[in-house]
Amino acid sequence: MKRVLGIVLGGGAGTRLYPLTKLRAKPAVPLAGKYRLIDIPVSNCINSDINRIYVLTQFNSASLNRHITRTYNFSGISEGFVEVLAAQQTSENPQWFQGTADAVRQYIWLMNEWDMDEYLVLSGDHLYRMDYSKFVERHRNTNADITLSVIPIDEKRASSFGLMKINDKGRIVDFKEKPKGDELKSMQVDTTTLGLSPEDAKKKPYIASMGIYVFKKSVLEKLLEDNPDQTDFGKEIIPGAAADYNIQAFLFDDYWEDIGTIESFYDANLALTQQPRPPFSFYDETAPIYTRSRYLPPTKLLDCQVFESIIGEGCILKNCQISHSVLGIRSRIEAGCKLEDTLVMGSDYYEPFAERESGLQHGGVPLGIGAESIIRRAIIDKNARIGRKVLILNKDRVEEANREDEGFYIRNGIVVVLKNAVIKDNTVI
Repeated sequence: MKRVLGIVLGGGAGTRLYPLTKLRAKPAVPLAGKYRLIDIPVSNCINSDINRIYVLTQFNSASLNRHITRTYNFSGISEGFVEVLAAQQTSENPQWFQGTADAVRQYIWLMNEWDMDEYLVLSGDHLYRMDYSKFVERHRNTNADITLSVIPIDEKRASSFGLMKINDKGRIVDFKEKPKGDELKSMQVDTTTLGLSPEDAKKKPYIASMGIYVFKKSVLEKLLEDNPDQTDFGKEIIPGAAADYNIQAFLFDDYWEDIGTIESFYDANLALTQQPRPPFSFYDETAPIYTRSRYLPPTKLLDCQVFESIIGEGCILKNCQISHSVLGIRSRIEAGCKLEDTLVMGSDYYEPFAERESGLQHGGVPLGIGAESIIRRAIIDKNARIGRKVLILNKDRVEEANREDEGFYIRNGIVVVLKNAVIKDNTVI
């Protein structure tokens, strides 16, 4: 794996995750109370013994850069690194990144400086755990030019994905984007070819791309050079290469979730609280998910009721009820609060006691969630200040709303309170 270079695609403006991406790059969005999205692919790389990793992004990259710099420091005697490559304008490339392939194309000169055999191209907004060494091993064993990681899916979900068809040797011979009807039926494949059991193969006769690829170094360079107008791997570069190159499929039959929308991000976070076993676990000692070490004090709970929830480090909870929720680092929940089906991202700092008291006396709103507030089915972004007796319930079941001037949005019926927002006492949302 020492001859594999990891490339994490940080995505564009992250419009589907807005407003969580208003002030940060998509890979920097907080996850599961203490992590960030970027920690998933980077940790998978490190656990797979791939320790040279570039992260490509072009929007709001400051917090992402800060997180990576503070988190992934390899030994001085090691050549390992995790480095952000932000979009830049040059005389050769006066444009910003136009797509996934274009992002790699603009920095291929830098990647060429490393003596590598393969490029592993990853997405920055998926939740899964994978040993990439098995992925690369299949790529090498089949002498593939390109290998795609695919998931087996059933007919009900198949029309929502880009599907592929393989021959009896696992080579991909056809692509269809979200097919329907007879076109969908024509994309059925025998997934036992890729290692699925006969029983599961009947239930899941389709394969969909995960947006994860292994390229031979020379093949990627040639494809990018020969097709300067093609800017996207999944829609242009790879389908266009199917006729002339050996493109293989690698089956990944485990938990994988694309968390690129507000609803999928919310659902994936709250699914972590499921009992007795969540679909994804951060407790696997053999393949840990790494993140920044913060050296925070233990969480303090004073006369609280907590059900099926995750609570990060350094939180202070007083006489409150927390149900099916995720609370991020340094969250502060005051007396009489009720939180249900809610993701609280926490805070970047503690507010001094004197400052909190002074703010309360002068009608201000301290950091955290004020006394007797009730919040249900919401995402509270970092450093938000929720006043006392605030109700965030979306009783009218509004599906979509843009209320940025009031400090919140509603996406798919989920209330999203903005980072650094101030919601005053007695507000009803």
